[in-house]
Amino acid sequence: MTKTSGNAVSVGLFGLLGSGNLGNNASMESVIRYISAEHPDVVIDAMCTGPEDVAGRYGVPARTMTWYHDKRVSRLPIVAEKLLGKGIDIFRTALWVRRHDVVIVPGMGTLEASLPLKSWQLPYAFFLVCASGRLFRTKVAFVSVGAGVVKRKATRILLDASARLAFYRSYRDEPSREMMRARGLDVSRDHVFADLAFGLPALETEPGDPQLVGIGLMNYRGSNDDRGQAALIHESYMETMKSFLTWLIEGGYSVRILMGDENDVKDGVGDEIVAYMRERHPEIEPGRFMTKSASSFEELMEEMAPVGTVVAARFHTVVCALRLAKPVVALGYAPKFAALLSPMGLADFCHTAKFPEIRTLIEQFTELQNRRSGLRQSIIEGDAECRRNITRQFAEVSSVLVEQPVENRSAVSLGTMGR
Repeated sequence: MTKTSGNAVSVGLFGLLGSGNLGNNASMESVIRYISAEHPDVVIDAMCTGPEDVAGRYGVPARTMTWYHDKRVSRLPIVAEKLLGKGIDIFRTALWVRRHDVVIVPGMGTLEASLPLKSWQLPYAFFLVCASGRLFRTKVAFVSVGAGVVKRKATRILLDASARLAFYRSYRDEPSREMMRARGLDVSRDHVFADLAFGLPALETEPGDPQLVGIGLMNYRGSNDDRGQAALIHESYMETMKSFLTWLIEGGYSVRILMGDENDVKDGVGDEIVAYMRERHPEIEPGRFMTKSASSFEELMEEMAPVGTVVAARFHTVVCALRLAKPVVALGYAPKFAALLSPMGLADFCHTAKFPEIRTLIEQFTELQNRRSGLRQSIIEGDAECRRNITRQFAEVSSVLVEQPVENRSAVSLGTMGR
């Protein structure tokens, strides 16, 4: 017997969804597309950080992840209201999880802290979901997620406990699985698949203009462990990008600034770059330097389609380039970048976003340009393998999560109950 009326299976999607991160939304959309196509009777809803966007853009009923954002008690001091909200969230989350047969955390860097992360926010929320799943026999699944080093003890404890309580885990790369092994989890039955964005259809594109370069900007300020030097890290990153853009323009290239995350737009990263370039090169023709922002992964692909090569820091902006077979230099900030690029033949084109060196970046870009034809073919082959890989991931989702009766949960070979 399922937890919805009739025979329909109820699946909930949970996470940092609908709040401007195009990569997270792409992972969610990939899961929604698959379930809707292969299991049309499944009832889907979401608990997330951007319920209005999820409901409006994807047609999935959604509610906010935290009571505090509903602002139902207006006369309490902010601190008191937040503390009250954390207590209320225990019951809100438990009741939501209880209504579902399956709760899926779709992709994302769920078990990492490569970007700033507060323990009482997402890690706390994941723990509530997974504990509720264990309590109410709801299958909570981390599907093709990322994992990394987490040095802050409270954050690590919550994330590790969530992973142990989850019914199912899979990872988007081998370093993620090895990291969870190093953190003490039994990963012998956890599988590795590609990033969920490879489950989305890609545009059919030509190689693009070799003189038009896509620059994916990011409001990069280091990892969760770099808060003390966040301003210095951001300044170094921005200065390197300004110098690189100047080198491109003075070298005869045209530039398309690609904003792959709505939060980067709000933070004014693109505005700062545009102001700098207008002051430094007021003579630039409008067609040689332009800024494009996107509100979805599909829009980002459309804006990126005309370029010949890409230099980007946002992980899913790099994924987007690969989906379009665009040779890319990644300014990475975690092992996931190398794991993504190496199978595509791009192992030599992963630079660091933390204190990047302009000379090295120029050298890598120059080599990328010289080898772009051969690299494009290797990317096409790598993308095809990732798409086949995601097909296997979704087949496993079907057999382990959707089609397996809840009552027989303990018999599922890939389940994690009792680990």
